[in-house]
Amino acid sequence: MELCYYPGCTLKTTAKNFEMPAIASMKKLGHKIIELPRWNCCGTVHSLATDDLMHQLAPVRNFIRVLETGTDKVVTLCAMCYNTLKQTNRIILEDAEKRDRINNFLDEEKDYNGNVTVLHLLEFLRDEIGFSKIKEKVNRPLKGLKLSPYYGCLLLRPEGIGLDDIEAPRIMEDFIEALGGEVIESPFKIECCGSYHTVNDIDPVIERTKMIIDDSNTRGADAIVVGCPLCFFNLDYRQKDVKNRYNEFNFKPIFYFTQLLAIALILDEDLCEFGEHFVDPRPLLNKRKLLGGQNKE
Repeated sequence: MELCYYPGCTLKTTAKNFEMPAIASMKKLGHKIIELPRWNCCGTVHSLATDDLMHQLAPVRNFIRVLETGTDKVVTLCAMCYNTLKQTNRIILEDAEKRDRINNFLDEEKDYNGNVTVLHLLEFLRDEIGFSKIKEKVNRPLKGLKLSPYYGCLLLRPEGIGLDDIEAPRIMEDFIEALGGEVIESPFKIECCGSYHTVNDIDPVIERTKMIIDDSNTRGADAIVVGCPLCFFNLDYRQKDVKNRYNEFNFKPIFYFTQLLAIALILDEDLCEFGEHFVDPRPLLNKRKLLGGQNKE
């Protein structure tokens, strides 16, 4: 089965270690990822201003590109892209006046009426493949690996946009259990990581990163699992800044969920680019005997 895939900008630059294991894992599961032709930036952040239609143009162009491929469904990985695309789609579906104004502005494009479904890859794994089927495909269960799911903001909020319950999500927990890992719950799994404060005001990011990781350490987690490039950057790279401020701080490996899927399927570990992490997770994986023995199929 072929899947129309919208990568977004970050997946082609600093988050290649998110994308590459996803593409290889989906192939192993029998689904070929087809990158959307002529895609453009999603707009990065959905505008909170109700009269700001200019920032809805980029997502709509991408939806038109999706329809041009002959499908009405697109899968994405980045939490920011997922959130932005879905919020724009809701405007198109629910506000006829705004839809008409956007279509009139994009006069050289075909009109778009909201008929594309946006799925995060986690949703596709849960709803289209099924975690029970994925469990059957796992060649190397993540036995003994204690993992704390971290959702952040954009995978869950606002209501009606997110991929699971806002206050009590289970999709990442169920995914981890399907791979054979042990879930370590945390009350901070739906807290913000500090987001774009990391660009010009890292103090709140340092404090939130410390809070989230200290809690996972207290609860006995080996690592934290994320599905957002910005969350990954703040929770992984910013540990350096936390350590500079708090000498007693203990480092914690951070994984993209796609990296864990690739490990469980025994795919080439080079796809995961663990060397690009600030906190190298390979010592942990070696300790749990979860590296080596690439599946050649």
